[in-house]
Amino acid sequence: MAPAKLETEDHSRDAAFNKAMHKDSANAQGGLRAMMKKDKVAQKAAVDEYFKHWDNKTAEEETSAIREARKDEYATLTRHYYNLGTDLYEYGWGQSFHFCRFAYAEPFYQAIARHEHYLAAKIGIKDGDKVLDVGCGVGGPAREIAKFTGAHITGLNNNDYQIERATRYAQKEGLAHQLAFVKGDFMQMSFPAESFDAVYAIEATCHAPSLEGVYSQIYRVLKPGGVFGVYEWLMTDNYDNTNVHHREIRLGIEQGDGISNMVKISEGIAAIKAAGFELELHEDLARRPDKTPWYYPLAGDYSMMGTYWDFPTIFRMTKFGRNLTNRLVGLLETIGIAPGGTQRTATSLALAADCLVAGGKEDLFTPMYLMVARKPLKEKA
Repeated sequence: MAPAKLETEDHSRDAAFNKAMHKDSANAQGGLRAMMKKDKVAQKAAVDEYFKHWDNKTAEEETSAIREARKDEYATLTRHYYNLGTDLYEYGWGQSFHFCRFAYAEPFYQAIARHEHYLAAKIGIKDGDKVLDVGCGVGGPAREIAKFTGAHITGLNNNDYQIERATRYAQKEGLAHQLAFVKGDFMQMSFPAESFDAVYAIEATCHAPSLEGVYSQIYRVLKPGGVFGVYEWLMTDNYDNTNVHHREIRLGIEQGDGISNMVKISEGIAAIKAAGFELELHEDLARRPDKTPWYYPLAGDYSMMGTYWDFPTIFRMTKFGRNLTNRLVGLLETIGIAPGGTQRTATSLALAADCLVAGGKEDLFTPMYLMVARKPLKEKA
């Protein structure tokens, strides 16, 4: 397999676009309030740049050339996805952009935190460790794991807006001494070799054009004997790419979640081994016999709520709640309060939600394939 083509990084260009589009909205409360502060011209540019990868490209018409074109622009695609979607994520889900398992009667945000703690425990992160969070979002997991373990965590992110918000939240919680957020492309990390005691990624490396490529970078910056743990988004090995219905589910997830090239579980396992890691543990946590499935908030089953305090969050993520938000942002867009493209972004996220539920119910997709792997103390000859 040919190595993934890497985009040329231009941090000055990205910083200028971030300033133009987001202005001072990184300091806003978040969610819809931050969304109203965007520059309309820059927002339109981001919308056009992102959706060009998906317009008029249905599952029936998709070709390998179309997928390769998305992979070639993985960094731009991902950066603009989060330029458009970050505020909607914070409004609908919170500051940890990932799914989780749910125990009986467990509150939503408690379950989210437990999922983060579980990964940290499996990796063995301890007080004083120097840890890398690959694809850190607005820093929700990094803050939680820093508090849980006492480690120092560096978050890597290619989106300036998310870095600004993550930095602000860390300062607000008094965690700036334990957290640092760095701009960069995880396919070509600037960190010196053997910089970190441990590395983790939570539903982020799925944005890579090549899992072997990003895992190889992680391998390089990890110290010998260090551990990498990941919750990976993967199609299960039940997925059949010749089945148009399966492709529609995969394509809906990719479009609505900024992913250029999602692959199957077998390919993910092969990629982490090819990068040089010794795979110590791997399991699809979505297949645990939990009474409450990981996708229940998107499915809108109120009977599965852990507490009535979760109602606002679950309501926002139900189909009815998503449609209500869609209509609201559409109205705000029409009267000139919200920037153009906000409703289109919300519609794309809603499509992804429906496809995620379908993928989960049909056992075609998992957002939590756990892999824990160690870098050998000595390189193999």
